[in-house]
Amino acid sequence: MELGWLLWGVGVLLLLHVLMELSPAVNFALRIGFYAVLCLVASGLAAPVCLLVNGGRSAKNMRIIRSVVRPFKYFFGLRFEVKGLENFEVEGPAIIVSNHQSILDMMGLMEILPDDCVQVGKRELIYAGTVGLIIYLGGVIFINRKSTSSAKMVMAEVAKTMTAENVKVWVYPEGTRNCTGDLLPFKKGAFHLAVQAQVPVIPVVYSSFTTFYNPKKKLFTSGKIKVEVLPPIETKGLTSDDVSDLCDRCFHTMRETLFRLSGRP
Repeated sequence: MELGWLLWGVGVLLLLHVLMELSPAVNFALRIGFYAVLCLVASGLAAPVCLLVNGGRSAKNMRIIRSVVRPFKYFFGLRFEVKGLENFEVEGPAIIVSNHQSILDMMGLMEILPDDCVQVGKRELIYAGTVGLIIYLGGVIFINRKSTSSAKMVMAEVAKTMTAENVKVWVYPEGTRNCTGDLLPFKKGAFHLAVQAQVPVIPVVYSSFTTFYNPKKKLFTSGKIKVEVLPPIETKGLTSDDVSDLCDRCFHTMRETLFRLSGRP
């Protein structure tokens, strides 16, 4: 009986392997499904540890989450090549801005996430089961993207929290995922926040995922991701009148870096 179940199991695995080799759509669906399950299970295991070690919601829990997520890359054959980590070593708080490509960004985030850093994320994430629980425990700041007034109030509170608790805040200024290999226009919230708190902006750029991950083409294979942490941009002395220029400067610098890292002219 046990031998029969073993043979069935081996048969199913072989069939899945053949289907993955023959059909990109099946390969994509299985890898995404495995990624989703992995996130849910890992979150469920990490949540009690966060509660026991740090007693509840805290940016310190990101150290635990980071150590749990970093091995994910080995399951999917992803390699990271990172430069410029020394640029995170600024005194006091800072705003970190990076490009936002896909659900795989979490692996890229945890690969280089500095200590005492929290993210700004959409409010809907809190309802994502154990994943929602773990990012809540990690101190993620939830924002209602559909309400401009609500978002502004949250960002004002973020500025106070950032300086009071001496933490860095990670923001995706594009506002949504974008796997076109280019950047979407930046929203100005992160730059208003940096000027309001008079803290530096640290741009982070990940090379395009399009060579190994493309939902439209049902493509998900192994690949290499180049990451570059750019030098901080100071905001001391800047006012709200300078926000547009600051935003444009970051956009063009990050876009040039994105194209360079991705091998695009």
